[in-house]
Amino acid sequence: MAALDEPLKKILGGTTAKVLAEHLDLHTVGDLLHHYPRRYAERGELTRLSDLPLDEHVTVVAQVADSRVLKFNGGRGQRLEVTLTDGSGRLRLVFFGKGIHKPHKDLLPGRRAMFAGKVSVFHHKLQLAHPDYELLDGDAEGGADAVSAFAGQLLPIYPACQQMASWKISKAVDAVLPSARDAVDPLPGALRDGRELVPLTEALLKIHRPASKADIAAARDRLKWDEAFVLQVALARRRLAETQLPAVARTSTTGGILDAFDAKLPFTLTDGQLKVSREIFDDLATEHPMHRLLQGEVGSGKAQPLDALVLTPRGFSPMGEMAVGTEVVVPGGELAVVDGVFPQGEREVWRLVLSDGSAVECDDEHLWIVGEGDAEEKVLTTRELRRDLNDPGGRPRWSIAAAVPVDLDDGGDRPLDPYLLGRELAADRGPAARVPGAYRNAPLKDRLAVLRGLLETGSGHAGSGPAGAPAVFRAAHRPLADDLAWLVRSLGGRARLSAVGEGPYDVDVALPEEGGAGFRRTIHAIEYVGSKPVQCISVRHPCHAYVTDHFTVTHNTMVALRAMLGVVDSGGQAAMLAPTEVLAQQHHRSITEMMGELAEGGMLGGAEQGTKVVLLTGSMGAAARRQALLDLVTGEAGIVVGTHALIEDKVQFHDLGLVVVDEQHRFGVEQRDALRGKGKQTPHLLVMTATPIPRTVAMTVFGDLETSVLDQLPAGRSPIATHVVPAKDKPHFLARAWERVREEVAAGHQGYVVCPRIGDEEDAPKGAKKAAGSKGAADQAGSPEDAEEKRPPLAVLDIAGQLAEGPLAGLRVAVLHGRMAPDDKDDVMRRFAAGELDVLVATTVIEVGVNVPNATAMVIMDADRFGVSQLHQLRGRVGRGAAPGLCLLVSEMPEASPARARLAAVAATLDGFELSRIDLEQRREGDVLGQAQSGVRSSLRMLAVIEDEEVIAAAREEATALVTADPELTGYPELRIALSALLDEDREQYLDKG
Repeated sequence: MAALDEPLKKILGGTTAKVLAEHLDLHTVGDLLHHYPRRYAERGELTRLSDLPLDEHVTVVAQVADSRVLKFNGGRGQRLEVTLTDGSGRLRLVFFGKGIHKPHKDLLPGRRAMFAGKVSVFHHKLQLAHPDYELLDGDAEGGADAVSAFAGQLLPIYPACQQMASWKISKAVDAVLPSARDAVDPLPGALRDGRELVPLTEALLKIHRPASKADIAAARDRLKWDEAFVLQVALARRRLAETQLPAVARTSTTGGILDAFDAKLPFTLTDGQLKVSREIFDDLATEHPMHRLLQGEVGSGKAQPLDALVLTPRGFSPMGEMAVGTEVVVPGGELAVVDGVFPQGEREVWRLVLSDGSAVECDDEHLWIVGEGDAEEKVLTTRELRRDLNDPGGRPRWSIAAAVPVDLDDGGDRPLDPYLLGRELAADRGPAARVPGAYRNAPLKDRLAVLRGLLETGSGHAGSGPAGAPAVFRAAHRPLADDLAWLVRSLGGRARLSAVGEGPYDVDVALPEEGGAGFRRTIHAIEYVGSKPVQCISVRHPCHAYVTDHFTVTHNTMVALRAMLGVVDSGGQAAMLAPTEVLAQQHHRSITEMMGELAEGGMLGGAEQGTKVVLLTGSMGAAARRQALLDLVTGEAGIVVGTHALIEDKVQFHDLGLVVVDEQHRFGVEQRDALRGKGKQTPHLLVMTATPIPRTVAMTVFGDLETSVLDQLPAGRSPIATHVVPAKDKPHFLARAWERVREEVAAGHQGYVVCPRIGDEEDAPKGAKKAAGSKGAADQAGSPEDAEEKRPPLAVLDIAGQLAEGPLAGLRVAVLHGRMAPDDKDDVMRRFAAGELDVLVATTVIEVGVNVPNATAMVIMDADRFGVSQLHQLRGRVGRGAAPGLCLLVSEMPEASPARARLAAVAATLDGFELSRIDLEQRREGDVLGQAQSGVRSSLRMLAVIEDEEVIAAAREEATALVTADPELTGYPELRIALSALLDEDREQYLDKG
């Protein structure tokens, strides 16, 4: 390996080596040899000018007919236009700026040459912009050879940087390529021969300087095996070492705390939950440490009706519109994304009636964060609240905290001063008076200004005054009264409507003092509503809570508890590590509430089978902390929930048997390892995540973690079929898409057509200028042709007209977008929901506010312009009723493009776990052996985790067999060398810790 360890400075010189080191992290000859081309520029077959295909790379041989230099941009720019002919047709070449000088000298009329480039169109004429070319001399035979060699050449394109272009890297590779013969081949000969893999030296030569596509394929196959096999050997050695570590087998017992807990659960465990539990308990019963990933939701279905509301940054959106990736507002005012959506079918629904007259609906298992007087808040189910609603005096017992007020913005226009708008509405107070949506879903200062205008004119008050001195807005019709109450609650205030006879309403208003907490509302009653379709969501935030109807705080924590209780039954202790104090406190509260008297072991009134559940965080008082530490070291506490404070040296356990890590990607490996080191023997490890981050998926695919997946969703949603429509390659597919929409409408259903843009913009689309100028020096960025080629995204206003006059003629088509007047939007949405419209052509505004179970078809135009989560969220608008849904992703991108691959992947699955794999493909694996969670810091250069699963699986089998037979690799010195090169000291420690 000596030659490959040679510093690049000795071979290439200081300047080049410095750029490669600083910008591409390439330091040695071996580093550069393993810096593989990311693609190859193919000259293509020779093409007649009369047969040129658009948007493809071609090679032509032709004669220069004429050449001229033209000025543009008021004489500041110049371009060279060359016209070619080959007897079958004519073609224009164009060169810009400084790039015109050499071709102006070379390409004289009458000269014959070979040209390679991508065919584009400008002013309705085909052209090649800045093509590569090679002049052909008069020797016919030599010219023919040159044509053949030039046309068949494969030019490697390397991952480059601004400081060093690909062609310069290619020259540097030329300088070090002879060293490839010194590469030590890590693959055992029998494996290499059995898999028909080329030797490593040959693979390196072919990957950098291929003579054919077959060379590239052979080199890729071999180099992928190098990465997969060496890494799998490392992981196999670790797995073998883990199986040889002693661990206490934690076997299940009957009649213990786990059985008592199961008996008191307010819901039935699903088959999926029972299956996962069996997997975990089987692992716990072995005498070596469990190392398992639990992916998915692990709680019961705590649900709300599909028409319940959830607060998003743009205002309230129906629960039925929630999808993985939707941003929501949590009670503390921060934003978080929905990372799980779980339709629960039809359930019995209850209505919580609050002290201000507002109400919110949910099922009986839904969780609420409630307080009683000055006591600490609890998390209780609706059922528990119903059973214990009032105190002994008959007064409401429980209150719900207000959400922290936040800025909102639905993107609508606010042409009037908000304060003046409030005054105008208060002066009008007619039956149709409403606060426009854009002013309700507005920043805090604007909402407050509207409210002040309303109150000053409608109540004679300059404001609501301090708490306890409310203003009264008099004689408002119901729509305006509801809007006023909405504004007040959005600011943490209290608003109560009271009817004045049979006519309008008075609204009692009180706002909290500036900087003060919002008003709590008591739960006055819980009423039975009936059966409704419901859904639950999980929110990726430490509080696991969100804001629902009337700015009410709700909760949906998911707790993995049964495994810990099983370990306690076997005499051990379990520790749950949470990333923040807030989440640790929440887990502790949730666990103690779910366990009830079972969490009071050794205490007066505690259950016989109970144990103590303690909390340990950095901010605890000295006395409470001392008591918690004592409970742990004596074994009095069977379960501890804590933060990094659990890792401190002074924390000792009596018999730590299980470590549960929540939100595992938020901890460093060292932190997890420090906690595992606190057991007398290595404790079992269970890591939990609702949505795997890329590194987690990568490690899962590599077989480093045993995996349990909770993917069983109750019934309630119809299936959605998703297909990619390649509009440019196969126009008849697009025609068929419109036929399918017509068929759905004929069957009594409705459809959506989604476009990325509205179409009434005066300015160029955002990013168009940047995109036009991002093609690199070789293409002379910024040319008029580049700008012309960059097509703006398809627009609602354009497409709607084309559809109404063309393929959807005769159907009732309407448009919906964010810049429509609020009343117009409401009218369109009402008519669509009522079935008065057949097709809605809309922007992504349908992400919120539209829930039409009768809509079964969706066509997304320019689908490649949307992100994965947005596509998933959009298609969730169909298939909401009894009929199956259809989602068609229309794209003009070439089949081989990454965008099309992404769309195909989205079309292939509705599953959140699979979508995380798509995210992995986009974001890369992170460093499988390092601490980077995602991004380009990867030790994998050739291997793609998702694409090459078969190679990885085969390599795992080979590696496991080899390591089992020869754990120290004594018979494989070359493999040991490769392993030491892959695993520097930090990575080896990382791998050992897990």
